[in-house]
Amino acid sequence: MTYEFTPKGVCSQKMIIEVEDGILKDLKVFGGCNGNLKGISSLVKGMKIDDIISRLDGIRCGMKNTSCPDQLAQALKEIRK
Repeated sequence: MTYEFTPKGVCSQKMIIEVEDGILKDLKVFGGCNGNLKGISSLVKGMKIDDIISRLDGIRCGMKNTSCPDQLAQALKEIRK
């Protein structure tokens, strides 16, 4: 399944997430820090969404209460429901 998520409180504007059988198959992030988000996307492909959530949930960006990785974790929590 492919899901679209709108991050809140970060520079990225949209995430397109493809999940199959609890595994993240593809991630595209629009806006934000291009190189870092491409790196994160590459690293999480093929991982179980529960593992991604446990690694990224709660990461902060500077003084913000969230970050792009944290927002990915929030999106995956919604998908997991």
